[in-house]
Amino acid sequence: MSTKRIIDAEGRKSTWVGGCFIMGLTEMLYTPSMGLMSAVNLIAAYSFSFILGGLVFIKPMRDNRYVTMLDPFQIKYGKAFTAIQSLGALLSDILWLAGTLISLGATMNVILDLPYSVSVWISTAVVIVYTLLGGLYSVAYTDIIQVILIFITMSVCLPFVLINPNHVDITQTALNNTFQAPWIGKLERKFAWTTIDTFFYLTLGNLGTQAFHQRILSATSTSTARTTCFIGSFTVIIFGIPSILIGAVAASTDWNLTSYGSPSPLERGEGAMILPIALNYLTPTFVAITGTGAISAAAMSSADSALLSSASIFTCNIYKAILRPQASQTEIQWVIRATVVVTGLIGASLTNLKNSIILMVFLAYEVCYILIFSQLVCVLFFNISNFYGAVVGWSTGLVLRMLSGEPSLGVAPVIHFPGCTLEDGIYVQYSPVKTIAMLSAIAANLLFSYLASVLSNKGLLPEKWDVFKVKAQHSAQPPTPSDDGKRYNEKETLDEKESHQDTLEPMITTTC
Repeated sequence: MSTKRIIDAEGRKSTWVGGCFIMGLTEMLYTPSMGLMSAVNLIAAYSFSFILGGLVFIKPMRDNRYVTMLDPFQIKYGKAFTAIQSLGALLSDILWLAGTLISLGATMNVILDLPYSVSVWISTAVVIVYTLLGGLYSVAYTDIIQVILIFITMSVCLPFVLINPNHVDITQTALNNTFQAPWIGKLERKFAWTTIDTFFYLTLGNLGTQAFHQRILSATSTSTARTTCFIGSFTVIIFGIPSILIGAVAASTDWNLTSYGSPSPLERGEGAMILPIALNYLTPTFVAITGTGAISAAAMSSADSALLSSASIFTCNIYKAILRPQASQTEIQWVIRATVVVTGLIGASLTNLKNSIILMVFLAYEVCYILIFSQLVCVLFFNISNFYGAVVGWSTGLVLRMLSGEPSLGVAPVIHFPGCTLEDGIYVQYSPVKTIAMLSAIAANLLFSYLASVLSNKGLLPEKWDVFKVKAQHSAQPPTPSDDGKRYNEKETLDEKESHQDTLEPMITTTC
């Protein structure tokens, strides 16, 4: 395997195996309402997402030579709808960044004993400066170092956590209420549909992220992108094991016997900080320092990917394409810098809403699943789709999801699907509301696209009313000469052979 392919593989893993992943998994294990069942569901979804992306989405995205995930929308639907999708993509990236900053802030809070809010803002400043100073190539190589550090240090820390005398056997607490509810999670039948719903929106929502497509589109060839996806699907499982075991130990620990004292982290509302807390109080000092350093490196690798993704989307698909088509390259460079700073500040502000890493991650994937993935499927695989159908589909998914409510944010449902029950004064949906919203978005897109196409092509409506030229819309492929695909394939082969000579342009000089 070439050096470039290794870079692609490690870079792809570092995007997901970051602070949100390892700390979020531990938080899930430690939180009684989620537990092992939710953590396994998350890992399985991530792994299957890489496989599905490698088999289905890589080829159409790369064959059409797209630069970002939003390019097919730009080509087929035009600038207006691309701006709408760009806002959804930016929101998901900012939510992901907020979860990453929570993990960074939590780690710094435990290490330096600084106030949580101060820790978050210091972390934000470090991430912004790190991303601005490093080019895309340097980020790729530091991602490799961070992934290696995560694996080695977490593997070193795990044995010390397991042999700590202040916890009982994790097999006893898996099903028994010892210091808190069993860490295996809830196995009740009523959670079946919501568990399936979570699996689908994590799996398919990942395919609606710019971070995923940023990696596959920057690979030297289609085969390289597909291979690294398959590698990632396996390694993400391996990287999740230490976090799961540490979370189980934390749930089995009598914290009153440690210097942390009573009450427990769960009772103090510090579940999001449980990984650095466990390393700090259940391992020797030198091991704790090594482990928390690895967590910080993991969070940093996720944060720079989110910032780069936001800068790419805003600069290419909003600023250059819509706001300032005549912008010079120097102006574009400054816009990228400004986007990195503004995105970082917004992400830091969102950390005040909810101190939960996994909640931010889940919200980000919901946005991608309902608003982006649904429309990406239509634009790539259904020629009938057009601007009018896309707008109706996007709006349908958004409205339906908002009316379904979100108990974690205190939003009451307006639509009560089958199984919706009132628990502790809050209505909880037990139907797969996210998947219902996503499928409704696809169905609305195709139905209204067909109606708009029939009305326009059969002359049932005046042509001057067809503002977005449905008659002229075909597949989302850029106009190229007939032999261009052959030349592109030849170029990929050449790139594969000479990948050791390739260099990536620094992020600050990226062109659109």
